[in-house]
Amino acid sequence: MKIAIIGIGGVGGYYGGKLAQKYGSTGEHDIFFVARGEHSAEIRKNGLKVITQEEGEFTAIPTTATDDPKDLGLIDLVFFCVKTYDLETAAQQLIDNINEKTVAITVLNGVDNTDRLRNIMTRSTVLNGCVYISSAIQTPGVIRQVGGPRKLIFGPENYDPEKYRYIEEILRNADIRAELTTDISVQVWTKYIFIGPLATIDSLLRKPLGAIIEDEKNKQMLTGLMEEVNLIAKKRGIFLPDDIIPLSLEKVSGFPYETKTSMQRDFESGRKTEIETFTGYIVKSGKELGVATPLHQEAYIELLKRFT
Repeated sequence: MKIAIIGIGGVGGYYGGKLAQKYGSTGEHDIFFVARGEHSAEIRKNGLKVITQEEGEFTAIPTTATDDPKDLGLIDLVFFCVKTYDLETAAQQLIDNINEKTVAITVLNGVDNTDRLRNIMTRSTVLNGCVYISSAIQTPGVIRQVGGPRKLIFGPENYDPEKYRYIEEILRNADIRAELTTDISVQVWTKYIFIGPLATIDSLLRKPLGAIIEDEKNKQMLTGLMEEVNLIAKKRGIFLPDDIIPLSLEKVSGFPYETKTSMQRDFESGRKTEIETFTGYIVKSGKELGVATPLHQEAYIELLKRFT
């Protein structure tokens, strides 16, 4: 089987690295890395070094590492691990590598990625997914994982997932904590109601999570942002557990005081951000569905004003 990982950043580097470590030299599966620039060049030269918090470190050698998938041929299974703003571009690059037998899994942030992907990969099967991991590129050719349970959850959104059990087996055989689920939409929104409001509020206030959660006024704002996300989810037919908000707030309390979301770090560094994935999506959905989202609207306007 030919398996491609598109985007070898923190997420793609960890999971792709595990797959390449297991299968890269066995011939059982071909593992393709699609990455860019110096990072891709370093992987081609020396492999991908993956440094983990609990599993030690290893160097993964993929079957092929490239910045252009045109030469890879037909791909059977592809994991999209790029930033959400790069999804369409990444999918367009694979048009000649896919057919009706190709299965694509998106593990990006956000809740509308499968719709966006299906608009381009019309011949292929698209599955939704999410991951729980904290990792990033340390230097070109090196990924460092610093936290998170390293889980990868995936599945189809509205039909029996059993036909994809083989994918779960491939992942688990590579020592990846994979789970094929019957309720992937709930899983994706459960992550989104947690990470989206956090990205919005810490980018807006320019404070670490510890400072936000210890201040009652800020904590109330965070709670309100989560409530707005929950309203949008319900309007879209996604019903999260009744205690989803207190559970999400409890998760925040478990992070180190100085933790910042990737969106805040991107804002601080002047890089492109996922504001449309987190803040903008809720604002636009609220207008589309007739749901009031004043906290997201105010944050969205202020963030755009401040950083554009």
